[in-house]
Amino acid sequence: MGESVERSREGDVAADRAEGWAWGKRLGSLQEAEARFRETDPRYASTDAVDELRARDYARLDAQDQVYLDYTGGSLHAESQLRAHIALLSDQVLGNPHSINPTSRASTALVEAVRAAVLRYFHAPAEEYEAIFTPNASGALRLVGESYPFSPGDRYLLTVDNHNSVNGIREFARAKGAVTIYAPVRPPELRIDEARLAAELESARPGGRNLFAYPAQSNFSGVQHGLDWIARARALGWDVLLDASAFVPTNPLDLGCWRPDFVTLSFYKIFGYPTGVGCLIARRAALAGLRRPWFAGGTITIASVQGDGHYLAEGAAGFEDGTVNYLNIPAVGVGLRHIEAAGLETIQTRVACLTAWLLGELTALRHSNGRPLVRVYGPTRGERRGGTITINFYDREGRMIDCRLVEKLAGRAKISLRTGCFCNPGANEAANDLTREQLAPCFGQARPITFEEFLQKMEGKIPGAIRVSLGVASNFQDVYRFAQFVSQFLGCEAR
Repeated sequence: MGESVERSREGDVAADRAEGWAWGKRLGSLQEAEARFRETDPRYASTDAVDELRARDYARLDAQDQVYLDYTGGSLHAESQLRAHIALLSDQVLGNPHSINPTSRASTALVEAVRAAVLRYFHAPAEEYEAIFTPNASGALRLVGESYPFSPGDRYLLTVDNHNSVNGIREFARAKGAVTIYAPVRPPELRIDEARLAAELESARPGGRNLFAYPAQSNFSGVQHGLDWIARARALGWDVLLDASAFVPTNPLDLGCWRPDFVTLSFYKIFGYPTGVGCLIARRAALAGLRRPWFAGGTITIASVQGDGHYLAEGAAGFEDGTVNYLNIPAVGVGLRHIEAAGLETIQTRVACLTAWLLGELTALRHSNGRPLVRVYGPTRGERRGGTITINFYDREGRMIDCRLVEKLAGRAKISLRTGCFCNPGANEAANDLTREQLAPCFGQARPITFEEFLQKMEGKIPGAIRVSLGVASNFQDVYRFAQFVSQFLGCEAR
């Protein structure tokens, strides 16, 4: 009997390999597949300028045979950005801007020019918004969290698919006696439960402070949440914090139209270089309502030791602790000009086309017994989603293939992707139907539990996942090679 089972198993594996061969034959060569793709999605032809941009500014990708699929983790820098920044630094003598000497004035002029460029890029009226430079998006979120004037009974409302840097604001809220409320997302697409969110927005505390935070695009599922929630929430008495980090690299954001109170982002997510510079874009009226818990060099007009007092500077200066990154901030202006020249709408169209094709290919892959090879967490079609796709692979018996193995094998194929939960536990929990009752015993114990102990308590219900994401230099060859890589798992067994 054991022999017959083994023969049957060998037959199944052979069938899966045959299925993989048939799929590869259907896909055809790169040239054949791209020709069919262009025929079925004529929008892609309007983005051919991106291929010229890639050849000119990102040639190292093809020279090294690299497939980069981690744009949500960080975009790639263009060679022209580096040349422009080095030329600027070579031509200038720049000093610490906290002075009025010639080199300080030169630095200040560059920083302020970029500050104005950031507001223009996001169509933020200068009379209404301030741009505050931070180390990254997390630093911008902390500025809001630590300074927001929560008091007992106030509300902090956020969607469950927020990044952990947004989740972390709940600790500031709780410390001040405010109530934290999570609005759910609904599997399998992981979009906001609009009825629940509408009900929660009606619970704003009259006369109190109410803060609503959500991502314009989930860094886990790629879902793009409606920006119309901003006006609806503000009309009901909420300040709105929009995490734009995953959205703005491939989508325009018009703050003159949507008018959130706070927007947070990291510039390296948009154009790769420089790292270490983010931004909080805030409405001046909302900024005036924040209360900083400390002061630092550069944030005050007057401070005294003997007088035991201080006065914070107005506007952005009161929130930029110490000396801003005055040598790297000019590179932000270079990066913004680079994206404007490339054409953000062109990048947006290209990413949408490639994402839709890849989703179609991934969801079509099935073992010989009909079981799907790939599970997509989030929308399986291209509408109202970005170029972030989170998935897991499953063998013919429905067992998940360890994502760490997938990442290792992808690396050998020179494919850069990302695995884990991407600092987004809420989306991961929603995707895997985990409840508060299941998770509560893991917290509030005398000692912290390890991640391995956590997985044991969850009985494997919180797996890691695989995330691929597209961006400014993506082309059809990138998604084609990844689809070919995925098909090799037909017939594999989870171990």
